[in-house]
Amino acid sequence: MTRRIVVLTAGLSQPSSTRLLADRLADAVTTQVSARGEAASVEVIELRELAHDLATTMTTGGLPTPAVEAARETVAAADAVIAVTPVFAASYSGLFKMFIDVLDPESITGMPVLIAATAGTARHQLVLDHALRPLFSYLRAAVVPTGVFAATDDFGGPGSPDLGHRISRAAGELATAVVSAGVEGFGQEARRRSVRSVTDGEVTDFEDLLAGLGQ
Repeated sequence: MTRRIVVLTAGLSQPSSTRLLADRLADAVTTQVSARGEAASVEVIELRELAHDLATTMTTGGLPTPAVEAARETVAAADAVIAVTPVFAASYSGLFKMFIDVLDPESITGMPVLIAATAGTARHQLVLDHALRPLFSYLRAAVVPTGVFAATDDFGGPGSPDLGHRISRAAGELATAVVSAGVEGFGQEARRRSVRSVTDGEVTDFEDLLAGLGQ
């Protein structure tokens, strides 16, 4: 069975360092999945090409255009997502956030996600843990431990070997998460059932918890 990997890349230029990093991550994940005895297919969603449709969707009451709806369905049907954004004002780009905002809120529940970002300087690397990780955690995605940040100097500069190591480690984590899911891990509804099985148990009322502290 082929594992479906969807890459979200929010680079604005063509070519862009964001797309370059996205392609390197996709290649590494495919290699790592193959090393675990599985096959993987990769589909790239260039958010730059959806900019007009996203703006139309956001300004017409949230009714998605056909292009946006197709992208939403592609993400919902994926087994894993690689999400790569350039850094603007110390956070993810507006284009990237706009696409996340039009997704079905439960479409990536329980889905393995690898987060990555690019910027001109390494000073922005905290964007991974201060912006991207909280965003996908809010959506209840299963974000892998290693995020990948690449500054301009990382592409062919002195930091290149370290970037390759981070890409390999993050790709291995995502491949392990995807392959270990097994057949039951495929599909949006299966992921929802898995999360519900953890969250739908008996919950103690908060007032009872506070009362217990006084005993």
